[in-house]
Amino acid sequence: MQANFPLPPGSVLGLLGGGQLGRMFAQAAASMGYKVKVLEKGECPASEVSAYHIDAAYTDKKAIEELRQTTAAVTTEFENVPAEVLSALAADGACVTAPASHAVAIAQDRIDEKTFLQSVAGVPVAPHAALLSADDADSLDASLFPAILKTARMGYDGKGQRSVNNIAETKAAFAELGNRVCILEKKLSLAKEVSVIVVRSLTGETVTFPLFENVHRNGILATTVFPARVTDEVSQKVRDYAARIAETLQYKGVLCIEFFVLTDGSVSANEMAPRPHNSGHVTIEAAVTSQFEQQVRAMAGLPLGDTSALCHGVMLNLLGDLWFDENDNHREPNWAELLKIEGVKLHLYGKAEARRARKMGHVTVLGATQEEALSRAKRAASVLGLPEPL
Repeated sequence: MQANFPLPPGSVLGLLGGGQLGRMFAQAAASMGYKVKVLEKGECPASEVSAYHIDAAYTDKKAIEELRQTTAAVTTEFENVPAEVLSALAADGACVTAPASHAVAIAQDRIDEKTFLQSVAGVPVAPHAALLSADDADSLDASLFPAILKTARMGYDGKGQRSVNNIAETKAAFAELGNRVCILEKKLSLAKEVSVIVVRSLTGETVTFPLFENVHRNGILATTVFPARVTDEVSQKVRDYAARIAETLQYKGVLCIEFFVLTDGSVSANEMAPRPHNSGHVTIEAAVTSQFEQQVRAMAGLPLGDTSALCHGVMLNLLGDLWFDENDNHREPNWAELLKIEGVKLHLYGKAEARRARKMGHVTVLGATQEEALSRAKRAASVLGLPEPL
């Protein structure tokens, strides 16, 4: 439905996807007086806290039309929503989508993404090559190895990836990945991994958050330190690149870009997520304006908020493994002991079943200094039986 912006409180905001990112978006929207209508098949974390739930698939044309007719703006919490769905919602200007379909389409394909970042936005990326078939491996330059072979589409949290050291291993990995179109990316000498969240409003106002420093285990984000422990030069360079990417895309909404900080001090863009990001959960308590409030502000046509850090924070991801003992019997983590630690904030996502490697929640640990936040985070990890954060 067409509406005048900014949207007043009481307006209905549309949401494609019902996972934990949608849940935290809906909570932020409700705190500002907005109602959320989520489109997701079956009960989900977001539907528990949303005013309305369309129980249907993303491809259900009737459901998409209902969302288009009853909301003035729609956002996403999952990058693999078909880009054509966003195009259908925005048809005839009936509904604003933040992000727009073209931005999501680029982020959904790693080859298109690398081309955009390097050739259009002018942002450095790792040396890479596209593989449309196994035979393409024969022409790969030896300087690309060692490398990581990734499926061009539908990969996240370390899925759809293989480490390779030569052409023969690349061909074998290509077959293991289902003979799907892939991209080969040269491994770089990493000092650390960081992410940056940039928000661009409907009017083009752009803000970036301080950088997030990330540690992954088994391809899944385990720990985030905020603000990241990087030089001012690296921080400014990455934030400038993020603003350039958002401007070049004419982006609307919240966008996260992951970067590698290399041992020589340079940076290389890894990938984009056209939505709030796991690393940004720490902003709920540790920043003036959270990434989820910014998502609401951006799509409602409101001024964007202050991104400054209020304090130091460490985020610990809680995977379903914590709900099982060494004999694979179900157990409940010791929340009472955890919450004795000063500065701890617990977020559980309302998922019905704990499964290994499934994101069930997160803990944010706050401190007046980085040392204090890290010390408390180590205690929290010990109580939960997690590896030491850093």
